[in-house]
Amino acid sequence: MKKVDSREIERSVIRLIGDEWMLVSAGTAEKFNTMTASWGGMGVLWGKPVAFVFIRPQRYTFEFTERCDTMTLSFFEETYRPALKFCGSHSGRDMDKVAQAGLTPWYTPSGNVSFEEASLVFEGRKLYAEWIDPAHFLDPSIAEKWYPTKDFHKMYIVEITDAWKKE
Repeated sequence: MKKVDSREIERSVIRLIGDEWMLVSAGTAEKFNTMTASWGGMGVLWGKPVAFVFIRPQRYTFEFTERCDTMTLSFFEETYRPALKFCGSHSGRDMDKVAQAGLTPWYTPSGNVSFEEASLVFEGRKLYAEWIDPAHFLDPSIAEKWYPTKDFHKMYIVEITDAWKKE
């Protein structure tokens, strides 16, 4: 992986997250977890490049994002879609889903986990976290449709501290 300036990434963030998906990973080399996500965003907030990540409390990765100050967002070429589907439909509580998905952990110089197969990785530090509050929906149909069991996401705003691109 080659370190790059996050401002130099020319790929559409909407396509990257919404269509191509990402793996959100947190933890240490000894114990980490990853999950597939297709909700989120990127931009600039408080004068910093940031990502917005949403995680439901029942996801195993939630425990890791709560404990750790950092996380990675990893993006892959389309050939890895089956691995992302696998990581999105199986829990790391029950198995080594990274190995089962055929992915190889890769650690940034800061010690954050990503994957050798990723084509693009954003490494980030949590700046803010807050639960999605149903009282603040201006369109109540969103809560009805996406949260029928009231399992609201926690939103993390993460400063993008480093970006890595496959050479």
